[in-house]
Amino acid sequence: MLTLDLNDPRPLHEQVAGTIRRAIADGSYTPGDRLPPARDLADALGINANTVLRALRELRDEGLLEFRRGRGVSVLNRPDARGALAEAVRELLAEADRYGYGPEEVIHIIRELS
Repeated sequence: MLTLDLNDPRPLHEQVAGTIRRAIADGSYTPGDRLPPARDLADALGINANTVLRALRELRDEGLLEFRRGRGVSVLNRPDARGALAEAVRELLAEADRYGYGPEEVIHIIRELS
């Protein structure tokens, strides 16, 4: 379910945090759900477990996750919709930039599609 773009210039821990944040926002993980262990996530993503742990700590600091000794990491809250949308827009703009499109051109494309 979680994937990374190795061509994305953002640090891997930010990509992991964004992917998990998005999964929580879209309901793939709901409050009370436990996440897989960091080592399992790291193996599935092909990255170092410390990178995943850094992302999880970031999300804990945002109030989205809760760490419980012996029970792992669970979802505490859903992110606010505006925050989740802002993250998606940042990712869209980064992707557009990789293709040579600026923000105004992205806005034009969005208007064409809506």
